[in-house]
Amino acid sequence: MARYFRLLLVRLRVSVQLGSQYRSDFLVGGVMALFWLSWNLVPMWVVWQKRPMIAGWSFPEALLVAAWFTLMRGVLEGAVQPSLVAVVEHIRQGTLDFVLLKPADAQFLVSTAKFESWRAADAIGALVIGGYALHRVAHPPAASAIAVALLLTLAGAAVLYAVAIVVVAAAFWVVRLDNLIYLFNSIFDAARWPLTVFRGFWRILFTFIIPLGLITTYPAMALLNKLDWPTALRALGGAMLFVALARVAWTRALKHYTSASS
Repeated sequence: MARYFRLLLVRLRVSVQLGSQYRSDFLVGGVMALFWLSWNLVPMWVVWQKRPMIAGWSFPEALLVAAWFTLMRGVLEGAVQPSLVAVVEHIRQGTLDFVLLKPADAQFLVSTAKFESWRAADAIGALVIGGYALHRVAHPPAASAIAVALLLTLAGAAVLYAVAIVVVAAAFWVVRLDNLIYLFNSIFDAARWPLTVFRGFWRILFTFIIPLGLITTYPAMALLNKLDWPTALRALGGAMLFVALARVAWTRALKHYTSASS
Protein backbone atom coordinates (compact mmCIF):
# COMPACT_ATOMS: atom_id res chain seq x y z
CA MET A 1 0.00 0.00 0.00
CA ALA A 2 2.83 2.41 0.86
CA ARG A 3 4.40 1.77 -2.55
CA TYR A 4 1.18 2.57 -4.40
CA PHE A 5 0.61 5.65 -2.26
CA ARG A 6 4.07 6.97 -3.19
CA LEU A 7 3.38 6.21 -6.83
CA LEU A 8 0.09 8.11 -6.63
CA LEU A 9 1.85 11.14 -5.15
CA VAL A 10 4.42 11.05 -7.95
CA ARG A 11 1.71 11.02 -10.61
CA LEU A 12 -0.17 13.82 -8.91
CA ARG A 13 2.98 15.92 -8.80
CA VAL A 14 3.68 15.27 -12.49
CA SER A 15 0.12 16.25 -13.44
CA VAL A 16 0.38 19.50 -11.47
CA GLN A 17 3.71 20.31 -13.11
CA LEU A 18 2.34 19.62 -16.58
CA GLY A 19 -0.72 21.76 -15.89
CA SER A 20 1.43 24.60 -14.57
CA GLN A 21 3.42 24.72 -17.80
CA TYR A 22 0.47 26.41 -19.49
CA ARG A 23 -0.50 28.87 -16.79
CA SER A 24 -2.99 30.79 -18.90
CA ASP A 25 -4.91 27.59 -19.70
CA PHE A 26 -4.72 26.59 -16.04
CA LEU A 27 -6.19 29.92 -14.90
CA VAL A 28 -8.82 30.06 -17.64
CA GLY A 29 -9.93 26.51 -16.81
CA GLY A 30 -10.28 27.41 -13.13
CA VAL A 31 -12.23 30.59 -13.89
CA MET A 32 -14.56 28.75 -16.27
CA ALA A 33 -15.15 26.05 -13.66
CA LEU A 34 -16.21 28.67 -11.13
CA PHE A 35 -18.42 30.37 -13.75
CA TRP A 36 -20.26 27.15 -14.58
CA LEU A 37 -20.55 26.44 -10.88
CA SER A 38 -22.42 29.67 -10.25
CA TRP A 39 -24.48 29.30 -13.43
CA ASN A 40 -25.58 25.79 -12.46
CA LEU A 41 -27.01 27.11 -9.19
CA VAL A 42 -29.41 29.45 -11.01
CA PRO A 43 -32.11 26.79 -11.72
CA MET A 44 -32.13 25.76 -8.06
CA TRP A 45 -32.42 29.37 -6.92
CA VAL A 46 -35.34 29.96 -9.31
CA VAL A 47 -37.19 26.80 -8.23
CA TRP A 48 -36.81 27.42 -4.49
CA GLN A 49 -37.86 31.06 -4.86
CA LYS A 50 -41.32 29.77 -5.79
CA ARG A 51 -41.65 27.36 -2.87
CA PRO A 52 -39.79 27.41 0.46
CA MET A 53 -39.82 23.59 0.77
CA ILE A 54 -39.60 21.04 -2.05
CA ALA A 55 -39.78 17.31 -1.29
CA GLY A 56 -38.82 18.08 2.31
CA TRP A 57 -35.77 20.18 1.41
CA SER A 58 -35.27 23.88 2.08
CA PHE A 59 -33.00 25.92 -0.20
CA PRO A 60 -29.97 25.85 2.17
CA GLU A 61 -30.35 22.08 2.57
CA ALA A 62 -30.57 21.60 -1.19
CA LEU A 63 -27.42 23.71 -1.53
CA LEU A 64 -25.59 21.05 0.50
CA VAL A 65 -26.51 18.51 -2.16
CA ALA A 66 -25.28 20.94 -4.81
CA ALA A 67 -22.01 21.29 -2.89
CA TRP A 68 -21.45 17.54 -2.95
CA PHE A 69 -22.42 17.45 -6.62
CA THR A 70 -19.81 20.12 -7.36
CA LEU A 71 -17.15 18.22 -5.43
CA MET A 72 -17.93 14.91 -7.11
CA ARG A 73 -18.06 16.50 -10.54
CA GLY A 74 -14.54 17.75 -9.88
CA VAL A 75 -13.51 14.23 -8.89
CA LEU A 76 -15.13 12.77 -12.00
CA GLU A 77 -13.77 15.25 -14.54
CA GLY A 78 -10.49 15.97 -12.80
CA ALA A 79 -9.35 12.61 -11.43
CA VAL A 80 -11.38 9.79 -12.99
CA GLN A 81 -12.18 10.52 -16.61
CA PRO A 82 -8.87 12.06 -17.80
CA SER A 83 -7.02 8.81 -17.07
CA LEU A 84 -9.66 6.32 -18.09
CA VAL A 85 -10.60 8.02 -21.36
CA ALA A 86 -6.96 7.62 -22.43
CA VAL A 87 -7.33 3.86 -21.93
CA VAL A 88 -9.79 3.75 -24.83
CA GLU A 89 -7.08 5.01 -27.19
CA HIS A 90 -4.63 2.41 -25.86
CA ILE A 91 -7.18 -0.31 -26.55
CA ARG A 92 -7.89 0.94 -30.08
CA GLN A 93 -4.21 1.15 -30.98
CA GLY A 94 -3.20 -2.03 -29.16
CA THR A 95 -0.66 -0.14 -27.04
CA LEU A 96 -1.99 -1.17 -23.67
CA ASP A 97 0.98 -3.56 -23.59
CA PHE A 98 3.16 -0.74 -22.27
CA VAL A 99 0.93 -0.54 -19.20
CA LEU A 100 0.46 -4.27 -18.68
CA LEU A 101 4.22 -4.94 -18.74
CA LYS A 102 4.95 -2.53 -15.89
CA PRO A 103 5.55 -4.00 -12.41
CA ALA A 104 2.36 -2.63 -10.88
CA ASP A 105 -1.36 -3.30 -10.99
CA ALA A 106 -2.68 -2.33 -14.43
CA GLN A 107 -5.97 -0.95 -13.11
CA PHE A 108 -4.11 1.34 -10.72
CA LEU A 109 -1.77 2.54 -13.48
CA VAL A 110 -4.53 3.37 -15.95
CA SER A 111 -6.60 5.02 -13.21
CA THR A 112 -3.83 7.42 -12.17
CA ALA A 113 -2.23 8.22 -15.52
CA LYS A 114 -3.50 11.80 -15.71
CA PHE A 115 -5.15 14.41 -13.48
CA GLU A 116 -6.63 17.78 -14.40
CA SER A 117 -5.26 19.87 -11.53
CA TRP A 118 -7.28 22.97 -12.41
CA ARG A 119 -10.38 21.03 -11.40
CA ALA A 120 -9.37 21.84 -7.81
CA ALA A 121 -11.51 24.94 -8.41
CA ASP A 122 -14.56 22.67 -8.09
CA ALA A 123 -13.43 21.59 -4.63
CA ILE A 124 -12.99 25.22 -3.60
CA GLY A 125 -16.42 26.08 -4.95
CA ALA A 126 -17.95 23.11 -3.12
CA LEU A 127 -16.44 24.30 0.18
CA VAL A 128 -17.83 27.79 -0.37
CA ILE A 129 -21.33 26.51 -1.18
CA GLY A 130 -21.28 24.02 1.68
CA GLY A 131 -20.06 26.63 4.16
CA TYR A 132 -22.78 29.06 3.13
CA ALA A 133 -25.45 26.34 3.32
CA LEU A 134 -24.36 25.25 6.80
CA HIS A 135 -24.41 28.88 7.92
CA ARG A 136 -28.04 29.10 6.80
CA VAL A 137 -29.07 25.78 8.36
CA ALA A 138 -30.61 26.23 11.80
CA HIS A 139 -28.78 23.43 13.61
CA PRO A 140 -25.04 22.85 13.16
CA PRO A 141 -24.07 19.20 12.48
CA ALA A 142 -22.69 16.99 15.23
CA ALA A 143 -19.23 15.46 15.05
CA SER A 144 -20.72 12.01 14.38
CA ALA A 145 -22.79 13.42 11.49
CA ILE A 146 -19.68 14.98 9.96
CA ALA A 147 -17.81 11.67 10.25
CA VAL A 148 -20.61 9.74 8.52
CA ALA A 149 -20.85 12.39 5.80
CA LEU A 150 -17.11 12.15 5.11
CA LEU A 151 -17.30 8.36 5.00
CA LEU A 152 -20.20 8.51 2.53
CA THR A 153 -18.22 11.02 0.48
CA LEU A 154 -15.44 8.47 0.08
CA ALA A 155 -18.05 5.84 -0.78
CA GLY A 156 -19.57 8.16 -3.40
CA ALA A 157 -16.17 8.77 -5.00
CA ALA A 158 -15.58 5.01 -5.06
CA VAL A 159 -18.92 4.46 -6.81
CA LEU A 160 -18.08 7.12 -9.41
CA TYR A 161 -14.76 5.41 -10.05
CA ALA A 162 -16.38 1.98 -10.25
CA VAL A 163 -18.96 3.13 -12.79
CA ALA A 164 -16.20 4.71 -14.90
CA ILE A 165 -14.18 1.47 -14.77
CA VAL A 166 -17.19 -0.52 -15.98
CA VAL A 167 -17.72 1.95 -18.85
CA VAL A 168 -14.06 1.73 -19.87
CA ALA A 169 -14.12 -2.07 -19.62
CA ALA A 170 -16.79 -2.03 -22.32
CA ALA A 171 -14.18 -0.52 -24.67
CA PHE A 172 -12.60 -3.97 -24.99
CA TRP A 173 -15.69 -4.99 -26.99
CA VAL A 174 -17.07 -1.65 -28.34
CA VAL A 175 -14.92 0.42 -30.69
CA ARG A 176 -16.13 3.86 -29.64
CA LEU A 177 -17.35 4.87 -26.20
CA ASP A 178 -17.47 8.65 -26.59
CA ASN A 179 -21.26 8.80 -26.70
CA LEU A 180 -21.56 6.52 -23.65
CA ILE A 181 -19.20 8.74 -21.65
CA TYR A 182 -21.11 11.87 -22.66
CA LEU A 183 -24.38 10.12 -21.75
CA PHE A 184 -23.08 9.31 -18.27
CA ASN A 185 -21.97 12.92 -17.79
CA SER A 186 -25.43 14.12 -18.76
CA ILE A 187 -27.10 11.67 -16.38
CA PHE A 188 -24.75 12.73 -13.61
CA ASP A 189 -26.10 16.29 -13.87
CA ALA A 190 -29.26 15.01 -12.16
CA ALA A 191 -27.20 14.45 -9.01
CA ARG A 192 -27.36 18.15 -8.19
CA TRP A 193 -30.99 17.68 -7.09
CA PRO A 194 -31.98 15.92 -3.84
CA LEU A 195 -32.96 12.30 -4.45
CA THR A 196 -36.45 12.75 -2.98
CA VAL A 197 -37.31 15.19 -5.77
CA PHE A 198 -37.56 12.21 -8.12
CA ARG A 199 -40.47 9.78 -8.14
CA GLY A 200 -41.23 6.29 -9.40
CA PHE A 201 -38.85 4.86 -12.00
CA TRP A 202 -36.38 7.74 -11.66
CA ARG A 203 -36.09 7.26 -7.89
CA ILE A 204 -35.32 3.56 -8.40
CA LEU A 205 -32.84 4.31 -11.20
CA PHE A 206 -30.91 6.91 -9.21
CA THR A 207 -30.93 4.82 -6.04
CA PHE A 208 -30.04 1.28 -7.13
CA ILE A 209 -28.90 1.23 -10.78
CA ILE A 210 -27.01 4.51 -11.11
CA PRO A 211 -26.70 5.44 -7.41
CA LEU A 212 -26.61 9.22 -7.73
CA GLY A 213 -28.36 9.48 -4.37
CA LEU A 214 -25.47 7.75 -2.63
CA ILE A 215 -22.98 10.07 -4.32
CA THR A 216 -24.52 13.44 -3.42
CA THR A 217 -27.78 13.22 -1.44
CA TYR A 218 -26.83 10.72 1.27
CA PRO A 219 -23.76 12.67 2.52
CA ALA A 220 -25.89 15.82 2.74
CA MET A 221 -28.62 13.91 4.57
CA ALA A 222 -26.05 12.55 7.02
CA LEU A 223 -24.81 16.08 7.72
CA LEU A 224 -28.40 17.20 8.32
CA ASN A 225 -29.17 14.22 10.61
CA LYS A 226 -31.76 12.99 8.10
CA LEU A 227 -30.06 9.66 7.32
CA ASP A 228 -30.68 6.66 9.59
CA TRP A 229 -27.91 4.19 10.37
CA PRO A 230 -29.36 1.20 8.46
CA THR A 231 -29.57 3.27 5.28
CA ALA A 232 -26.02 4.55 5.76
CA LEU A 233 -24.72 1.01 6.27
CA ARG A 234 -26.56 -0.22 3.18
CA ALA A 235 -25.08 2.65 1.19
CA LEU A 236 -21.56 1.74 2.30
CA GLY A 237 -22.19 -1.91 1.48
CA GLY A 238 -23.53 -0.95 -1.94
CA ALA A 239 -20.41 1.12 -2.63
CA MET A 240 -18.16 -1.84 -1.79
CA LEU A 241 -20.29 -4.04 -4.05
CA PHE A 242 -19.90 -1.59 -6.94
CA VAL A 243 -16.12 -1.52 -6.48
CA ALA A 244 -15.96 -5.32 -6.42
CA LEU A 245 -18.07 -5.58 -9.58
CA ALA A 246 -15.86 -3.02 -11.30
CA ARG A 247 -12.78 -5.10 -10.46
CA VAL A 248 -14.41 -8.21 -11.88
CA ALA A 249 -15.43 -6.33 -15.04
CA TRP A 250 -11.86 -5.02 -15.50
CA THR A 251 -10.16 -8.40 -15.04
CA ARG A 252 -12.56 -10.13 -17.40
CA ALA A 253 -12.18 -7.37 -19.98
CA LEU A 254 -8.39 -7.77 -19.95
CA LYS A 255 -8.81 -11.35 -21.10
CA HIS A 256 -10.38 -10.04 -24.31
CA TYR A 257 -7.57 -7.56 -25.01
CA THR A 258 -5.76 -8.01 -28.33
CA SER A 259 -2.34 -6.42 -28.08
CA ALA A 260 -0.32 -4.80 -30.84
CA SER A 261 1.88 -7.87 -31.03
CA SER A 262 -0.99 -10.31 -31.45
